[in-house]
Amino acid sequence: MRGSEFAELKAFVAVVDWASFSRAADQLGLSRSALSQIIRQLESRLGVRLLDRTTRSVSPTEPGRRLHERIAPMLREMDDAVEQAVSATGRTAGTLRINALSMAAKKVIAPRLGRFHAACPDVVLDIVIDDGLSDIVAGGFDAGIRVGERLQNDMIAVRLTPDVELLAVASPEYLARHGEPASPADLQHHACLNWRFPGSGRIARWEFVRDGQRVEVQVEGPLTANHQDIVIPAALQGLGIFYAYNDDGIAEALERGQLKRVLRDWAQTLPGLHLYYANRRYVRPALRAFIDCLLDRDIPEQPGREAPGGASRS
Repeated sequence: MRGSEFAELKAFVAVVDWASFSRAADQLGLSRSALSQIIRQLESRLGVRLLDRTTRSVSPTEPGRRLHERIAPMLREMDDAVEQAVSATGRTAGTLRINALSMAAKKVIAPRLGRFHAACPDVVLDIVIDDGLSDIVAGGFDAGIRVGERLQNDMIAVRLTPDVELLAVASPEYLARHGEPASPADLQHHACLNWRFPGSGRIARWEFVRDGQRVEVQVEGPLTANHQDIVIPAALQGLGIFYAYNDDGIAEALERGQLKRVLRDWAQTLPGLHLYYANRRYVRPALRAFIDCLLDRDIPEQPGREAPGGASRS
């Protein structure tokens, strides 16, 4: 197989995996027009249409689906084989692709970037912030980080943080005008700030638990968004009640008295952040080192590296 033919097949698999020319182009480091040209060349060479394209979506034709089923596992096996060959030298190198919630990127990954780079300078981290539920295998990611209850099936999971609590909060000004809800049912008479799941676009229903009793309510209000960076300011400005993970922004606002917690007795606790990855026979050394770093464990030193001052580490 010539190099150009391999590149065409790899591009085709990326488009099918992502179901998007734009996202596949980003993954491959190509422009969308260049990727489209590569796919056209592949279809012309094979003499068959592999993809159905519309202005909003892309999906494989039946011949394309059969081709993808055969070659996608082979390409992943080739990637693993290359990684094994590199790791046999004792080096931890290559690109490590991580799909993470924005909360996980901020709280878990960002504070440890320097430590990881110092321990594994030959590893390039490719972090994709994604508050949806992307398929990490189809997307070509080595691992993902999600709240425990939203993990994909058949994955190996590593807990990174303790359980997290959901908080219902509002500004003191809003509560002074409208009163405090005494139960989840009272939310029907309040302005609430809705959360839309990225990807599916579905609006989340608010779930509460007390003494084993689970209550689910659908709320309405003046704002719906898919990221806390816009909803928290809305709550601070008195637009309504917000129900979300207790992240740094909410904790700081509560401490300063800018937000007040309501329905405390109905709080729900969810499994904490977990890193998860596909159940494969071979786990890349770079991923092992990344997990060690996130768990604040010692990372094995790399052979041939120099310690500060020029002394060799061996």
